[in-house]
Amino acid sequence: MAQLCKKLFQVPCRIFKKATTIRSISTTKCTWDSYEGDGKTTVTILNREHRHLIMFDSLTEMGFKLNNGIFVIGPVAAFPRTVLQWNVPSVEYITIESLSLFAVLEPKLDIFILGTGDHLKLPSPEVMNFLKSKKIAVEVLPTEKACATFNFLNVEGRCIGGAFMPPENVNVYEEDSFKLTPPKASPTGYIM
Repeated sequence: MAQLCKKLFQVPCRIFKKATTIRSISTTKCTWDSYEGDGKTTVTILNREHRHLIMFDSLTEMGFKLNNGIFVIGPVAAFPRTVLQWNVPSVEYITIESLSLFAVLEPKLDIFILGTGDHLKLPSPEVMNFLKSKKIAVEVLPTEKACATFNFLNVEGRCIGGAFMPPENVNVYEEDSFKLTPPKASPTGYIM
């Protein structure tokens, strides 16, 4: 184990603190010290636990990856257990006719979530008035936030529907990307 730690880190290891868990790494021993009280903390990944519901795992400029492994290209109309390709290229092209499916569903939707791409873009006033006349609550958000809201409300068991446009740009943050080079040590010995 010591050899593995030396190969992986190649620097003097330090103690890192995070929440209630302390991770101790040395070149001779690797241990995890954590809370050992009455009930241990557990984490549930909703997308894995609720396979019978449609949820969004990730999104790209091309479309959406769902929790059931399917990748849907382009804009989508989503419901708790169904997803359809939606033939609307952008928010500017949303019409009353393109939203008619959401208005005739039975039981009536509790909330309609509209994901508008990278940034918040409101549809035309006629479209908003149409949804209001059908007594459908509307939440308009950038697509990334709209997908998260859809997932959350779907797990809660709400009667929801959504229409989502893929974003034009997807930000990949440093901690989300894979690095093929080993970490570098600073002069103080901490990993950068």
